Amino acid sequence: MAGGREFKVSKSKQEVVAAALPLQEHWLPLSNLDLLLPPVDVGVFFCYKNHNSPSVTAARVGVLKKALAQALVTYYAFSGEVVANSVGEPEILCNNRGVDFTEAFADVELKELNLHNPDESIEGKLVPNKKHGVLAVQATELKCGGMVVACTFDHRIADAYSTNMLLISWAKMANSKSPLTNKVPSFRRSLLNPRRPGQIHPSLNDMYVPVTSLPPPPKMETNGHEDHLISRIYYVAAEQLIKLQALASSNGCKRSKLESFCAFLWKMVAGSETGNDVKKLCKMGIVVDGRSRLADGNDLMSSYVGNVLSIPFGGKKIQELNEKSLNWVADEVHEFLECAVTKEHFLGLIDWVEAHRPVPGLAKIYCNGSKEGPAFVVSSGQRFPVSKVDFGWGAPVFGSYHFPWGGSSGYVMPMPSPVGNGDWVVYMHMLKGQLDVIEKKAGHVFKPLTIGYLM
Repeated sequence: MAGGREFKVSKSKQEVVAAALPLQEHWLPLSNLDLLLPPVDVGVFFCYKNHNSPSVTAARVGVLKKALAQALVTYYAFSGEVVANSVGEPEILCNNRGVDFTEAFADVELKELNLHNPDESIEGKLVPNKKHGVLAVQATELKCGGMVVACTFDHRIADAYSTNMLLISWAKMANSKSPLTNKVPSFRRSLLNPRRPGQIHPSLNDMYVPVTSLPPPPKMETNGHEDHLISRIYYVAAEQLIKLQALASSNGCKRSKLESFCAFLWKMVAGSETGNDVKKLCKMGIVVDGRSRLADGNDLMSSYVGNVLSIPFGGKKIQELNEKSLNWVADEVHEFLECAVTKEHFLGLIDWVEAHRPVPGLAKIYCNGSKEGPAFVVSSGQRFPVSKVDFGWGAPVFGSYHFPWGGSSGYVMPMPSPVGNGDWVVYMHMLKGQLDVIEKKAGHVFKPLTIGYLM
């Protein structure tokens, strides 16, 4: 939708962009932490205003392609394809098949895009559907001369941290004014080797499950009354974050903004349940990046490309979350996070995967059944480098991840606002009923993101 009207996207050209230098074909195995990811794709998009110079506007797509070809020389895994090995596990065939690059035109102006509702304005229109390879790109010219640059990537190959590195490198290759001080990416899987013998803490069996132990998926209801997952984008003002942090902190113990935000959201989601459901558990997971935990004083992990993630979660009775204070809930958040922010946790998780191979594992909260009570995951996007994705025609007016992830749980990603005033932009993929309650009860905190706010 664009200000209440439909808009069409016409694709004018599709080609494959390969790395600018030839590559020796080879196989790159996935790490044990990669093997915890299901085959899901993640979208990310950036919106740019019309540039003052017509020559810059006309040359944009050519600049994007040339720079992408240069970036793929060192980020070669993104130019390959995922193939199953002899035991059925995915591996990357680094054959430089290239990235599918689509050029498109949308008969809509940037100011008309309904960014609050990406299901209508972004999904299937401005973010490409990846059909082949690891990465797909779409550059869409807008009626006003603006542009949307969007990517879809295979989450099994890269987490957001890795993709952010690629995006920054791509932008630096394109922008002649940008200093070329790129981090050289590392694909050294030996950094995540399992131990011999493995050491597995029992808590990991509460967080992860072999797929062979999962119950069969529930039959999909076909009636129109069934609640369903939708995506919305909000912004949260800096002063609201400070207030939440003050309310979530107690006894001289200051909680982080993320812990405070998560505690508030946990209470809001619990508050959306009614009747007998209040006796059920409400679960919340928080994605933890293990790079700094595994670093051991060297810088190798900071340039590592792949997945270095864990999703610890807590489960509390809905009634309890409704009745307790925000600072009590924040203490619970801090407590379940504590077990997963250690080197030993990540080493143990690597060992857990090794013990179950070749049977894949999954985070339990990803496949949480709705009958067990509501569940959602928060993944901090505070490192999302919106201002650095400048291809030479100015920083984006807006950028966001777009991840309707296919799990039965909700997914939330708070990111820094491109306005640069301490506000957060929050992508939320949750049940419509939950978002209705959040908008009603916490409309002063979660405000619909509009172009007016951004410009």
